[in-house]
Amino acid sequence: MKQLQIGIIGIGWCGGIRAETCAESPYVSGLHLAEIKPDRLKEVAAKTRSATATTDYRALLANSNIDAIVISATPETTHYPMAKESLLAGKHVFLEKPMALELSEADELIHLAQTKGLLFTIGYSQRFNPKFAYVKRCIEDGTIGQPVSALVSRHITRNLGNKIGGRIKLSPAAMEATHDIDFLLWCFAPRHPVRVYAQEVRKIMQPSHNVPDCVWIVVTLNDGCVFTIGAGWVLPPAYPNFSSTWIEMVGTEGAIMADDTHRDISINTMQRGIEFPLSTMPGEKVQHVYAGPMEAETVAFLECVVKGRQPLVTPQHARVVMEVYQAADKSVEESRPVELQSSNSPIRAFDSAQKHPTRKSTADRC
Repeated sequence: MKQLQIGIIGIGWCGGIRAETCAESPYVSGLHLAEIKPDRLKEVAAKTRSATATTDYRALLANSNIDAIVISATPETTHYPMAKESLLAGKHVFLEKPMALELSEADELIHLAQTKGLLFTIGYSQRFNPKFAYVKRCIEDGTIGQPVSALVSRHITRNLGNKIGGRIKLSPAAMEATHDIDFLLWCFAPRHPVRVYAQEVRKIMQPSHNVPDCVWIVVTLNDGCVFTIGAGWVLPPAYPNFSSTWIEMVGTEGAIMADDTHRDISINTMQRGIEFPLSTMPGEKVQHVYAGPMEAETVAFLECVVKGRQPLVTPQHARVVMEVYQAADKSVEESRPVELQSSNSPIRAFDSAQKHPTRKSTADRC
């Protein structure tokens, strides 16, 4: 079996999960870590028995033995330059969302990956959530017919809201709703978005971080179907990194509701009160198993690199997701619906990639 050497840039919360997953994978023969916090670097390097560990990520790019790079660095302003350098160095790239801050940057990364014949994907881990995958399957196998409308409501605690809002001024549309824009466009494909209308609320986070509390987005597709997404980060402090999501998908022949609000397990103690374990978006380790989607997403990427297959999330699709959440921000700012150019080349490229996969950039999907 072919094995890989993997580099991970940024080993905080999510990067640490990916590092541990890679360390345990039979696909990985060598793990290489880069992290600017020496204590965290030492901790994860010891835990994963990494081959190398450095505070300078460029050392990973210069290492010719490394096949692929996972970029989990923050702040999000680092994503585009690190991804660009990694692709230029000839590495396959897994990049946490957002893929860039500007559409022109996203276009450049897509072009680079295609030109060099490299795999490039974006971390939309909720596709690997079994409940989300089940909704998608109910569409694909005809159980509910063709989707007509959908609603996703996603909310996280202000612990996370403060953390995200304190490091970068991106909206809940870009940082939270983005997962659900990705998911619903995946479900409704090959239909594409043509109009976006959004409204924000600024009551809690405005004084401290100058960011919205939540956003509600209505997206109209080219065939007239509509989906709505609500996303916020001001739930009261609760179980660390608590996330709550509700999905409604209505089709021509039925409907499916998915409760991902994590109320199925609760624990109540004298010391800490009521908590909802296993409720974080990435998931968490429970002794010999991993509860959540991030481990599965990481393993899928490794498999794709080994087998030369396009990962589930194409960068073209992630670029369309980016276009939608930027339109939502513009809609809020201008208090009007924003029309998208449905015939523009990135969307055509995405539709083409879905229908006509090629050997390198859009081969059989993992």
